[in-house]
Amino acid sequence: MSDTSSTPDTRTPAQIEADIKRRRETLAETLDEIGVRVHPKTIVGDAKAKVASSVDHTLGRAYVGVNRVVDDVRGQFVTEDGAPRLDRIVPVALVVVGVVGLLTLGPRRSGRSRRRRR
Repeated sequence: MSDTSSTPDTRTPAQIEADIKRRRETLAETLDEIGVRVHPKTIVGDAKAKVASSVDHTLGRAYVGVNRVVDDVRGQFVTEDGAPRLDRIVPVALVVVGVVGLLTLGPRRSGRSRRRRR
């Protein structure tokens, strides 16, 4: 800023009033902007936007990771030309059927043996 005490002000009263009016308008705009920035709704909205962005980023990374795993698993059970690898599918299918069978028949056997003991 310039030192106004050493140089005389050569502006007219109308120029001074116009300058004051411009400064008031600028100050009013600045205060309005600050008011919007510190308003609770603005703060909450900004926080929500940051969280949503973070979640989107995390979900995107998870999606890429899951796709990579699915591709790896698919590569274990399907050849490059798309044909199934029966030498790998059949043993896995048998294990799955066995586990499901044990899970479904297991509780029935223990339930019957409890009834007989009574």
